[in-house]
Amino acid sequence: MSTKANDFLRESARVEHTLEDYAGCTPRWCTGCGDNAILAAVQRVCREEQLPLEKIVFVSGIGCSSRFPFYMGTYGFHGLHGRALPIAEGIKMRRPDLNVFVNTGDGDCMSIGTAHWVHATRYNMNMTVMMHDNNIYGLTKNQASPTSPIGTRSNTSPRGTVLQPFDPLQATLGMSNLSFVAQAPDWIPEVLYQIIHEGFKHRGFSFIRILQRCPEFQDNRWEPCIQNPASLLMLTHENGIQLSPALSRVYKEQVEHDPADLVGAREIVGTSEQLPVGILYRNPDVPCYEDMRKPDQLYTPELIKQGLDEELDKFTIWPRD
Repeated sequence: MSTKANDFLRESARVEHTLEDYAGCTPRWCTGCGDNAILAAVQRVCREEQLPLEKIVFVSGIGCSSRFPFYMGTYGFHGLHGRALPIAEGIKMRRPDLNVFVNTGDGDCMSIGTAHWVHATRYNMNMTVMMHDNNIYGLTKNQASPTSPIGTRSNTSPRGTVLQPFDPLQATLGMSNLSFVAQAPDWIPEVLYQIIHEGFKHRGFSFIRILQRCPEFQDNRWEPCIQNPASLLMLTHENGIQLSPALSRVYKEQVEHDPADLVGAREIVGTSEQLPVGILYRNPDVPCYEDMRKPDQLYTPELIKQGLDEELDKFTIWPRD
């Protein structure tokens, strides 16, 4: 059979995945929770890219956001609190052919997982990291998180928090070897999708802070931003995101920001009174750690089976004859 005929048969046999193919269990998040919007955006990215289900892994830690792997019809790993990133790094190191996504929360990433987050940024392994930031511990029922604003009343701060909240963007933009930093709100689906999609297409460690609504414990946290579009500063650029005409009429506070400008990104997050939305920094030239430390051989299904057989044979009781 000719090469053209073989190519035609392969193309005709290719499965066209739908959104439903990427859906897992029915989500159990609260009604109005921003995690639902993030899930919809991610499933859309997978569908648009037509990613094979067996080539996707979602890794998470602990928290409301970290139930994400259950709601995707792909491979997933629900890890320990704050440990999503080292798990994802191990997966990517041994299986660089997989599309690795990480879902973590402001407590999971910015508190117990802080050291892992810092060094994962430095390693710059090719994965898409979504930090769902609702400024509260939701799964454990209302404790202040590192990003909770001053005055937040919670079970651990009944009189209100007194410390300035941790700023994930300023911190990330100050780390070494970073390659992609962005911020997106969950309540603007078109922008949320664009940013996650751009993060996925970037080869390197894509860190996306998502401003996420929590109707149960932080019901008014992002409401002023929703009601007042001028509180958001939209960062547009040909190498960043572009707003549709309809969105441009609503979100008029826009600035052309080149994602290659690291100094400009730091200035925006450090001085702007508005919340920046868009791609703050992108550098595709930063080498990925898995490319520099390639394993001698990849873990193919055959090698995995061989390794399992060798380990299990150590405990096998063989007949005497």
